[in-house]
Amino acid sequence: MQSRERRIQAPEPNPETQAFWKAADEGKLMIGKCLACGAVHYYPRAICPFCFSDRTELQQASGNGTIYTYSVMRRAPIPYAIAYVTLSEGPSMMSNIVDCDLDKIRIGQAVRLVFKASDGGPQVPMFTPA
Repeated sequence: MQSRERRIQAPEPNPETQAFWKAADEGKLMIGKCLACGAVHYYPRAICPFCFSDRTELQQASGNGTIYTYSVMRRAPIPYAIAYVTLSEGPSMMSNIVDCDLDKIRIGQAVRLVFKASDGGPQVPMFTPA
């Protein structure tokens, strides 16, 4: 495991993402759900990416998922892993895999949600092996 941690740049919420980042700062991962077609999506947004309805709402995700694909960045001052995680609710999100041996990360590996503090902003959702 890493003895040092990477600094996480604070996200810049806008009016459309404000509720998502507020929930993240409270330790909740929110995904979008379309009330017209029923599809769930990430990242949450006002317009459904599937049917283009504006009838969307936020719902809390379980925080469980699997690694779809990943890459380990070793040329950075502090190596880190970036991955697409498929949430158990269906959508995939890009995030970091943290708090683990980077050499033991595998496609299909089960992961669970953790939040990491950012530099002066809300917490950021990331994942660690389950």
